[in-house]
Amino acid sequence: MDFDVFNGDADGIVALHQCRLQHPNPKATLITGVKRDINLLSKILDQHNSQITVFDISLDSNRDALTTLLRQGNNITYIDHHFAGTIPASKRLTTHIDPSPSICTSLIVDGFLGGKYRCWAIAAAFGDNLHDSAREAAATLSLSQKQLAELRELGELLNYNGYGADLDDLHFAPDVLYRALRPYDNPFSFINDSPAIQTLQQGFKEDMERALGQQELDPGKKNRVYLFPNAAWSRRVAGVFSNLRAREKKDAAHALIVENNDATLRISVRAPLHNRKNADTLCRAFPTGGGRTAAAGINMLPLEMLDTFLDRFHSTYPA
Repeated sequence: MDFDVFNGDADGIVALHQCRLQHPNPKATLITGVKRDINLLSKILDQHNSQITVFDISLDSNRDALTTLLRQGNNITYIDHHFAGTIPASKRLTTHIDPSPSICTSLIVDGFLGGKYRCWAIAAAFGDNLHDSAREAAATLSLSQKQLAELRELGELLNYNGYGADLDDLHFAPDVLYRALRPYDNPFSFINDSPAIQTLQQGFKEDMERALGQQELDPGKKNRVYLFPNAAWSRRVAGVFSNLRAREKKDAAHALIVENNDATLRISVRAPLHNRKNADTLCRAFPTGGGRTAAAGINMLPLEMLDTFLDRFHSTYPA
């Protein structure tokens, strides 16, 4: 059997889409989830002698499952931009991993496909808040400002759809959204033809209106912290809101705290855009934390650890 395992955000979906435009595999079983659901290889631990392709989930977070699957005779191609740690040595494992803060998984795919579907990669880079990288890639094409704005909106909408505590929070399950993209070689055709875009545009508008009405927690410091209530809109908008605030104040770090159903806290961290470092190190110091150097998060921070987190957040990014 074949499996495509991918993060449910813009980067994961678009990285897979580019690969399958070049190498179609409609019979592959899709394994995905909400953006923070990254332990995806554990969902196929019973597989033997299969072909598995992985997009945009941390190797380090899936290390045990990866080791088991390799031992069971599976051939695995791993494409990602998160912290990987030590990569297992196996003739069954092929990796394309680059944790540089200015790259995303879709840009990695764009590189080894020779830019064949670059407009899709540009959209994904915008979705991952890599606006400079997106514009650098776009400089190789003859795109109008209108087209560039459309790719930016597409990437941000695809990314927005991936955030939630579970699939019920999302407008579309990520595998459904990927299947909506699959017929389109050209993202502009998808933008013009797909009814999914209108659904995402309306949901984004409503959620962002609520988010922009929320006040900063403890204002006046160099870094900015926001606290959102336990609500589906809070979880959906967490990524795009954090990215927006980070672009507004590029020398500051940003943290968005969202209350979970179980009295724990879901935290999104953005390193300063002028110093894209240490977000992953900060978040991995806490239970259920992980991510990449420029953007990371904690899924379930115990409430009693919030003060400790805030102290480390501000000390990681001092004035």
